[in-house]
Amino acid sequence: MTVPRNEFGLLGIGIAAAAALATLPLFTEGFWLSLGVNIMLYAAMCTAWTLFSGPTHLVSLASAAFFGVGTYSVAVFIDVLPFPALVLIAIGAGALLAVLVGLATLRLSGVYFVIFTLGLAELIGQVVTWVQTKFGGAIGLYVFTDFTESHLYWMLLVLTMVVFVTGWLINRSRLGLAMRIIGNDETVARHVGVDTARSRIILFAVSGAFIAVAGAIMAPRYAYITPQAAFSPMTSFLVVIMALLGGTRRLWGPLVGVVPFTLVMDFISGRFPNHTALIVGMTFLAIVYLLPDGVTGRLESLFRRRDRPKDNGVLPVTATVEDSQ
Repeated sequence: MTVPRNEFGLLGIGIAAAAALATLPLFTEGFWLSLGVNIMLYAAMCTAWTLFSGPTHLVSLASAAFFGVGTYSVAVFIDVLPFPALVLIAIGAGALLAVLVGLATLRLSGVYFVIFTLGLAELIGQVVTWVQTKFGGAIGLYVFTDFTESHLYWMLLVLTMVVFVTGWLINRSRLGLAMRIIGNDETVARHVGVDTARSRIILFAVSGAFIAVAGAIMAPRYAYITPQAAFSPMTSFLVVIMALLGGTRRLWGPLVGVVPFTLVMDFISGRFPNHTALIVGMTFLAIVYLLPDGVTGRLESLFRRRDRPKDNGVLPVTATVEDSQ
């Protein structure tokens, strides 16, 4: 696989940025470190979401389902298995759930796919609540570990880097090409021999597995996990809003939306806790109508318009030569 020369420069910038970000817990703690954990969490989740929804243009609201499965993978087995094993269980659970959802939604697209994925988290949350009430006698599980905010931050930073590398490899593979064709026109993709169902399921499984790992990493932070918190629909909406705000045309696009929106959400939730859901909904509508391609998409459109040759009324040279003959 040949790598364009300019991407070596981007790789160096990425490594330097990751190294600089890794030093954050060494210089601060408390509020700013907690905010850094939130930013890194949504950086990983939004980028993982973009792996699937970016090329396919299918808006998935299943992030809360994958995230909840990851947190409960840790909560259920934390007393009997080491944490690395729990992360592997979260990967398998997230991928399996994504495959099952993919098989159930092969013929769905557009708003039908959105509605199905939105109801998925609520369905799983209700099932978990029923199981815990019926057989456990209480709703929720305790998660006690020795992890600090610094540990969670570093693990999420590594996860974000792994998601980026995976996305970079996928974009340069046959699967990435197939997904771009599917996103442009699924009918054309079938005619040229692309197995659309298989491609969608594979990429959806990769995306779901990464989001489940994010949930597994965050489980120790909550200490006591309930279905309402683990499978909260707000998680899905925040992931979509941040990714769409930044833009999904580029793998790094969601980062443009994650950082400012996380800061704004921290301010809103602290000042207006009873109106957070309303503000999130209004923000979602505003982004869809005003910035359908996100900030990065709008900037790319402006740059292309600026670089486009202007029509100053002068005929092209070829036309002038033909007229002279």
